[in-house]
Amino acid sequence: MLSEHSIAFLKRLLDTPGPSGFESAPASVWREEARSFAAEVRGDVAGNSIAVVNPPPSGSPTIMLAGHIDEIGVIVSYIDDEGYVYVQGIGGWDPQVLVGQRMRFVGRDGEVYGVIGKRPVHLIKPEDRDKASKMTDLWVDIGAANKSEAAARLGVGDPGVIDARAMDFPNSRLVSRSIDDRIGAFISLEALRRYADGGGAACVVATATTMEEIAWRGGGALICASCIDAQMAIVIDVTFATDHPGMEKKELGDHPLGSGPVLTRGSLISPVVLGLLQSVARERDIPYSVQAAGRDTGTDADAIHIARQGVATALVSIPSRYMHSPNEMVSLDDLDRAATLIAESCRRVTREMDFKR
Repeated sequence: MLSEHSIAFLKRLLDTPGPSGFESAPASVWREEARSFAAEVRGDVAGNSIAVVNPPPSGSPTIMLAGHIDEIGVIVSYIDDEGYVYVQGIGGWDPQVLVGQRMRFVGRDGEVYGVIGKRPVHLIKPEDRDKASKMTDLWVDIGAANKSEAAARLGVGDPGVIDARAMDFPNSRLVSRSIDDRIGAFISLEALRRYADGGGAACVVATATTMEEIAWRGGGALICASCIDAQMAIVIDVTFATDHPGMEKKELGDHPLGSGPVLTRGSLISPVVLGLLQSVARERDIPYSVQAAGRDTGTDADAIHIARQGVATALVSIPSRYMHSPNEMVSLDDLDRAATLIAESCRRVTREMDFKR
């Protein structure tokens, strides 16, 4: 079970704004927590955060645990003469999600709050009312009287997120924005903490990687994997929970909230590392499901497995409802099980382990 300390850290991490390319604030929260137990904590030029337990030469081989700390967000692109702010998306948005939301920007002198505006439904022609809103149909009202007043608080290029904080729900469920994939960054560090408590032969490196939501060529994860020189990697991300209306299990598989972590089996996944995870899950009675990936996974695993001379990579996912919305939902039980599974799997790795297919 997750400790009260770990849950408090998770909520602090979720509540801290950090869209892709602007992850320094949540990275600071993550690094501060890592310093409480890791042998070494550092960052790199891409903003990745790295925490090491049992470093070389005593620790071998090196295992990378990777969860991306960035979230989708917006960026200020223009301020008009009346002081209204226009934004572009950072990452994959459905603009319908933004309509009527409160926003939280990171301005030059601190946080700036605003609300998303749209033409009222009463003034939209009947034939246009069922049409989806576009980003260009929306603006942000920060309460400014004119352009100069708005520009004194926000500038072009300032990032923002929806102002939605973490909330506890019944049945050990947690709701928040940024769950994709700040919980991956959280689990990588929680698994490292559990590994540190019990020890093992391997050097285990937890990472909170950057820019995954905008990455076409690997983002921060590719840089991080190259500098760590890992022989094995476990990527932690979210996947679609399939236990709410409108989900097609024939396409997505069956992964309800609370059913445990989801292990990906597919073309780029290492059968050695996947087999290790499955073996430990069976031995420890950790429930899990399997997801197929015939090509890429859409996660940091796609970049990490081809870093340097190649890294034996597996993907552990957490079922999540309402992805890329202000109210993503996960089960805390699934987070706890994933951390245990990863820590115990790392503990089984020996110096002699052969990762070749």
